[in-house]
Amino acid sequence: MDLMTELRVKAKTNPKRVVFPEGEDERILRAADHAVRERIALPILLGSENKVMALAERAGLDMVGISIIDPASSPLRDEFVAAYCRVRDIPSGAASRLLDDALYFGAMMVRQGEADAMVAGAAHATEDVVMASELIIGLQEGISIPSSFFVMDIPGYSGPEGSLLIFADAAVNADPNPEQLADISIATAKSATDLLGWEPRVAMLSFSTKGSAFHPLVDKVVESVELVKKRAPWLAVDGELQADAAIVPWVAKRKIQSTSSVAGTANILIFPDLDAANIAYKLVQILAGAKAYGPILQGLAKPVADLSRGARVEDILGTTIIVVREAQAQS
Repeated sequence: MDLMTELRVKAKTNPKRVVFPEGEDERILRAADHAVRERIALPILLGSENKVMALAERAGLDMVGISIIDPASSPLRDEFVAAYCRVRDIPSGAASRLLDDALYFGAMMVRQGEADAMVAGAAHATEDVVMASELIIGLQEGISIPSSFFVMDIPGYSGPEGSLLIFADAAVNADPNPEQLADISIATAKSATDLLGWEPRVAMLSFSTKGSAFHPLVDKVVESVELVKKRAPWLAVDGELQADAAIVPWVAKRKIQSTSSVAGTANILIFPDLDAANIAYKLVQILAGAKAYGPILQGLAKPVADLSRGARVEDILGTTIIVVREAQAQS
């Protein structure tokens, strides 16, 4: 059973309410229709009911089992405005204008328990999705920044989790400092446990392995490893490690003299910056024919996923399955 088939089966055991702020996008309608028919999720589309229903009619969709909420006229609006004013201590007019934006209204639905997760990004930049989610939903306790991860399904690779590895952060943070890199590592370990049931083994990557090179960029990773160990002493983490020392057992034995519970058997790779992570996942995707599931946002208090603006219906459905599984883990 491949990854998405396994996650699909698990999602069906307890479908969750997923809000889609871009409800007037035909790709979203079609993905929501699939989610209902497969009993994967309970979709909530945001937008003008007239526009959504007209689009559904043209697409030949009956919309049975799909909720439509217009943020401009929803009875939830006054409740959301009042709740946001209490949290942020801002005038009601400012809160109302903010909630005119479907991204913020959708995030407020998740915050207020009217939805279990949010999927957005088909018509918005990643930065917009992250900003709305961080401002409204907030971050997990002990985490200072949102970040992202990809689940990579790599043909021909055989590691501790079969063909799967997690890469982070390949979409959000351009140049994390040691404290932020520690946040990314801890959040990714939690994501791996919640989504996949893994026992995380986190490798913090560099161009150096255990002092083989000296440079301020190496120092950043070394410092971050120590921070992770202090903040999460239960977590199997090691670094700084080159990529081969992280995932190839015989290389780890040759390069590392000390005992390591991670080297050669890592299932999570934490890259030192966005350059390295983004380049790596795209090269693996293109050259090895890997499937890249993500980016999935993490570090937030509730599940949110960001879509590519070029996302296909099947991409949106796959992302929906992932956030349903995350919501199940939190319930």
